[in-house]
Amino acid sequence: MINTITNLSARAERLSTWQKIASSVLVCSLSAALMDPLIGHLDLANIVMVFLLVVLFVSVTLGRVGAVVAAVVSVLFFDVLFVPPRFSLAVENAQYLVTFAVMLITGLISGQMAVGLKEKERQALQREIRTRALYDTARKLAGAIAISQVKEICQTFFDEELGVLAALLIAHDGHIDFEAPNNLALFQLERHLAQNAIATGKTIHNESMANTRYASIYVPLKASAAIRGVLALSQFERANYLNEDDLSLAQALGAVLAITIERLHYVAVASQAELDRVSESLRATILSALSHDLKTPLTVIMGLADSLSLGDAALTGPVLSVSRDIYTNAVRLKAMVNNLLDIVRLERGRMALRMEWHSLEEVVGAGIQYLGQSLAGQTVRVRIASDFPLVEMDAILMERVFSNLLENASKFSPQGSTIEIEASVQDDEVHIKVCDQGPGFLPADHDTAFERYNRGALAHLQEGLGLGLSICQMIVKAHGGDISLYNRAEGGACVQIVLKLGHAPHVPEEL
Repeated sequence: MINTITNLSARAERLSTWQKIASSVLVCSLSAALMDPLIGHLDLANIVMVFLLVVLFVSVTLGRVGAVVAAVVSVLFFDVLFVPPRFSLAVENAQYLVTFAVMLITGLISGQMAVGLKEKERQALQREIRTRALYDTARKLAGAIAISQVKEICQTFFDEELGVLAALLIAHDGHIDFEAPNNLALFQLERHLAQNAIATGKTIHNESMANTRYASIYVPLKASAAIRGVLALSQFERANYLNEDDLSLAQALGAVLAITIERLHYVAVASQAELDRVSESLRATILSALSHDLKTPLTVIMGLADSLSLGDAALTGPVLSVSRDIYTNAVRLKAMVNNLLDIVRLERGRMALRMEWHSLEEVVGAGIQYLGQSLAGQTVRVRIASDFPLVEMDAILMERVFSNLLENASKFSPQGSTIEIEASVQDDEVHIKVCDQGPGFLPADHDTAFERYNRGALAHLQEGLGLGLSICQMIVKAHGGDISLYNRAEGGACVQIVLKLGHAPHVPEEL
């Protein structure tokens, strides 16, 4: 019975208003004709109940218009056909007027209640259909692997469910690049409204633009970490404007879209990180193998060049000069190879620190001695007090730090200038400064000086790989210290190293 009424109700939705009125009158007429033979067998009160049942049936099947028509027609048929005198609107007993009024009011109220329940049923069914569509769309989005797929799924959903055009605008760092190919839309956009939706994090609904070709609704796509973009909707091709339920559906899908876009963002970041890791590992492996293979021939070249200059056979001036140049450039190339090996070991964490208490003056001296003739054109002045406390460090690695800093200072300092190394203790920290009298660091170097393979703005003046300061920073950081650079007021560059002082063990004085 319920299924039959539901089917009749579904068919009645396709009828026009006049067809519903005619159908209501026809149903009431048939009911009156069927009850006419029962006159004298049924009380009028029972006949009233039958008419109320008819009104209720018409309300459920034909809606509000049918309910009103059925209530009025039922009262008229009851008065004319069943209440004496029959076939007349006159009434013998005035009490029937009360019956008519109660019958009409009851019919209207029951009809309206039935229509209200039917409307709620229709809304519940529509919500169920939309919820199922939203679930299916969310399932499709979960399997999307590209933004283009997400856009296509989004546009299909809004076209089929709401009959509006949709555009997905991807944002980066809170800004939408409207000129980007993936942010192009099939309709016009109010850019300031889209940016305002991101800035406020609230949906913007401009009803005055609903009948234009511009998007009138902008839904921010808020994910857990950030707002990933904006969902723009154009109602131009829709007959009526979106209501609150429609807007809630759009916001619900917007939340799913935000999660999907954020997932794709993190997948892209993870993929790029993995690619960078593999590329860096391959680069490090190649550098390590190449550096090891270069060290042997370099050692041979250095030995042969040194033998030529120190041999018993007398060499002419030009030949002796060439042999010394070969040796000097081989030493320089070996230093570059050592830097490459050091950077690879430090990046891979294979260079373990051998922390011991050392005299800072001796470590600095070893760094100066390592450079040898490379410092022949400059004067190195070391200012370290004789009673300076011992410092816990890896002597070999810190020697490389000082040799790299001194080599840089020598490269960019004029001949005959002075390179100063000064150490002091401040607040349980060791401050070491290496300063020169060169041109100093340019403004462009302050943020990039410690980057690998960065040779600075004055790279054209000297040779090198741009690894010296990067290696120094990594070694100092491994010691738990810090390294910074600045320019002196009187001219020249300074690099400052800060190490922890610690508590050195007591060393007894020699007798």
